[in-house]
Amino acid sequence: MDKIKILLVEDEVFLGQIVKESFETRGFAVKHFTDGEKGLEGYKTMNPDICVLDVMLPLMDGFSLAKEIKKINHNQPIIFLTAKSMTEDVIKGFSIGADDYVRKPFSMEELIMRVKAVLGRNMQREEKLQVEQVSEYEVGQFNFLPIKQELHHHTGIKKLTSRESELLRMLCESKNSLVERDVILKQLWGDDTFFNARSMDVFITKLRKYLKEDTEVELLNVRGRGYKLIF
Repeated sequence: MDKIKILLVEDEVFLGQIVKESFETRGFAVKHFTDGEKGLEGYKTMNPDICVLDVMLPLMDGFSLAKEIKKINHNQPIIFLTAKSMTEDVIKGFSIGADDYVRKPFSMEELIMRVKAVLGRNMQREEKLQVEQVSEYEVGQFNFLPIKQELHHHTGIKKLTSRESELLRMLCESKNSLVERDVILKQLWGDDTFFNARSMDVFITKLRKYLKEDTEVELLNVRGRGYKLIF
């Protein structure tokens, strides 16, 4: 069985070595880079299962690196590992498409648990998409193809991330009906923590942006309760 591959980009050499060795002792394959530019080159040759990126990196910061990685593979799982704790930084990370955000100082057991959780959720989402019975939803002027993770409109095709696709699928399945916030959070994010809730809000904003081409389609926020997709 192939080892799970981790791309680790951390400029603190000692910390990076500790993280690398800790994962390797648990059966992971890890490549460690100390700046964003080397990390990007390493990503292109490695094809990792998950990326663990520090934010404050030399040459290219973690947010910029994540954006470049997402251009190559928009479904790439990413965890930010950083000392930055401002809420706006967390939201920025999630808006780029990060799956989790771990603050320094941290325990290795926590980081390993979070990596396994992200990988598990992504695998579950892929399995759900593969067995999804509905191959296409008509959403006003749009055609949503959950298996391909595409949103088609006469102006073009928008490629969705796994989480965007799963969120839109949940809303389509409950067309014109309320989908509870905690149901979405527990099903797609694993729990209903504050930061996961803020991440979900970012994804809702993204879907609204994608759907704005059709003024007859509305993604409503029912304050304190959840969301309705109306068309």
